[in-house]
Amino acid sequence: MPPERSAPTLADYDYRLPPELIAQQPLAERTDSRLLVVRERALDHQSFASIGQHLEPGDLLVANDTAVINARLAVVKDTGGEGELLVERVLNDHECLAQVRVSKALQAGRHLTGAAGEIEVVERQGTFYRLRFAEPISEALEAHGQVPLPPYIERAPDAGDRERYQTVFARAPGAVAAPTAGLHFSAPLLAELADAGIERSTVTLHVGAGTFSPVRGDLETHRMHSERWSVTPEVVEAINACRARGGRIVAVGTTVVRTLETLAARLDLNNEDELPVDRYSGETDLFIRPGFAFRLIDRLITNFHLPQSTLMMLVCSFAGHQRVMEAYRTAVKERYRFFSYGDAMLLARAATAEAYP
Repeated sequence: MPPERSAPTLADYDYRLPPELIAQQPLAERTDSRLLVVRERALDHQSFASIGQHLEPGDLLVANDTAVINARLAVVKDTGGEGELLVERVLNDHECLAQVRVSKALQAGRHLTGAAGEIEVVERQGTFYRLRFAEPISEALEAHGQVPLPPYIERAPDAGDRERYQTVFARAPGAVAAPTAGLHFSAPLLAELADAGIERSTVTLHVGAGTFSPVRGDLETHRMHSERWSVTPEVVEAINACRARGGRIVAVGTTVVRTLETLAARLDLNNEDELPVDRYSGETDLFIRPGFAFRLIDRLITNFHLPQSTLMMLVCSFAGHQRVMEAYRTAVKERYRFFSYGDAMLLARAATAEAYP
């Protein structure tokens, strides 16, 4: 009998990444990025513009239509100290949950000021503060907020980021981080795919700042941050039609995987069932790790992710640990660009779920 393998650990999802491979700027054109096609026994180096060659008529491309808000604001405490807040979630016209970076913890009743006007600290909620803005939050952020670039982009946002850190299908404001796999698509490429018979739908998952949070503890005890999602009846109909005609469901990014697999789990579906045609929405803290049984997704387009991150675990669970880690080693060797403004991968779902790396 083969030796019994121990449970996976963070070290199983680690890889060496030279810092210079972390993309600090977007490329001139969205489709200029490279595409690493991860096959069962081969790795193909392509341009993202060729993505249509790897899809078939009748496939359904599902993207996340969340729009990134200008969630970062400079503020000053009522005692004079400078700080910064990052809006995590807009609760209503005047209130939000936010991370606040200041020298000392804030108490309820304190005030912050800045270009967006006066902001009252309502209460502390876990790692966030509930804040009340004097003016409507959406107007304040649009006028005075900055694009919330990820922490590994070591520069201040510029005017170009307002357009490039946003997908071309963004329509629902609410994210504080971009669904980065979608950044590679341009309007002409989408039109080309439509002409080739590739169907397209969108779901909504508002990406939170917790997407950059490290795994705390071990894989069994780690709790994912919660994010809001919604799926419309039209999307459910498109999924049912795709499955009925034998097409493949192609997720544009890990946020789409988590949204659709949350829906499938909620309905307790297997691959032969149809999804009821209803509107579904809610919160998801789905943590996809070794042994997860995928129900809806057949192909995945995704960027390269941080070492030891929950997103690495999702991709390895989807396509197979050994195959994904080999792809990452190859991408480093071939000088691919990593993370949000970096290059992309196309992966097929592994034939069988891997319980361990």
